[in-house]
Amino acid sequence: MAFVLGAITGAAVALLVAPATGEETRRKLSERAREGRDSLSSAVERGREAYQQARTGGATAAGPQRTGDAL
Repeated sequence: MAFVLGAITGAAVALLVAPATGEETRRKLSERAREGRDSLSSAVERGREAYQQARTGGATAAGPQRTGDAL
C-alpha cells in the first residue's frame, strides 16, 4: 500500500513540475487517479477472492473440487 501511495504521489509531483498547461495537467492527474483507483479495486477484489478460498479450504463458488473420482 505504501508503494502505491508513493508512486501516485511521485507521479503527481512530476506532473505538477512538468511544463504543461493547467488543463492538460488536470486531465493527466485525473487519468492517473482513475487508473490507480481501478488497480486498487482489482487488488481488493483479488484479496477478497483469496480470502474466501482460504476460508472455505480452497473450494470454489461451484463447490469443492473432486479429483480422482471415476464417473
